[in-house]
Amino acid sequence: MSFVAWMIVASEIAFWVVIVAGFVFRYLLKKQRLGLVLLALTPVIDLILLLTTSVDLYRGATATQAHAIAAVYIGVSIAFGKSMIAWADERFQYYIVKQGPQPVKRYGLDHAKHYFKSWVRHVLAYLIGAGFLVILIYLVQDPARTEALSGMLKLWTLVLGADLLIALSHFIWPKRAKA
Repeated sequence: MSFVAWMIVASEIAFWVVIVAGFVFRYLLKKQRLGLVLLALTPVIDLILLLTTSVDLYRGATATQAHAIAAVYIGVSIAFGKSMIAWADERFQYYIVKQGPQPVKRYGLDHAKHYFKSWVRHVLAYLIGAGFLVILIYLVQDPARTEALSGMLKLWTLVLGADLLIALSHFIWPKRAKA
């Protein structure tokens, strides 16, 4: 596995470690400010991954799937980061701290609207990640070295379209509560 691939794994682990540590300090140890500082470190993790990927390509590496996934990861992390932290926060409060309301299960039109909002975030993630892919392709200026990046761009475009169809299907066939 390449250095960039290891950095992606390390970034994902660091993302969740920082979030859990932030919640532990915030709720269990009653250190609100330190908990907030830890949660605010999540964009720094993305920045480190972006710099690692960019420097690797700048130094002449041929782009791999790991480089492409790094761009996807950064886009998803930026677009979904706040909502992922809110999702985890809600569950940490309810299941660990035993405070706060039970996490809501969505059905019907509420679920369809929520999924569609998630698709809009997916579009934002796509715009950010695809922007990074396009910038890297432009900076490298060698189609043979950036084939993996352009391939990921095409695949992600298809995935975004499929996700739109899924989002729309929830309005046609709404999710129902289990009987």
